[in-house]
Amino acid sequence: MATFIPTLEVAILNVRAAACDEFEAALLEASGIIASMPGYISHELRRCVQVSNRYILLVQWRCLEDHTVGFRQSPDYQRWRTLLHHFYDPFPTVEHYGPSLLDRAV
Repeated sequence: MATFIPTLEVAILNVRAAACDEFEAALLEASGIIASMPGYISHELRRCVQVSNRYILLVQWRCLEDHTVGFRQSPDYQRWRTLLHHFYDPFPTVEHYGPSLLDRAV
C-alpha cells in the first residue's frame, strides 16, 4: 500500500497591477479545474495587505505527485494555464512543503 505525504503547494503570484480584478475572476473560474483533480484537498487565495497586486495561492494535495504529475501533466492543466499564466509578472516560483511540524506538538 502506498504511503502519501500531505503536501502544501505555495505560490507567490505577482499579478500585473491593472489586471487584478480580471485575475481574481479567472482564478474563480480555474478553481473548478484544480478542485476536480485526483489528490486535491483544498485551496485558498489570499491578497497581500502591503502589495495590492501580490497574492499567495495555497493548495493542499494528498502527495507531491498529485500536483506535479497528476495535475501538471493533465489535459486540464492547459486550460488552467490559458486562464491564468498571462497575468503573472514575473512568473511565480512554486514550492512544496510537507506536513506541519506543529502537528507533532503535545
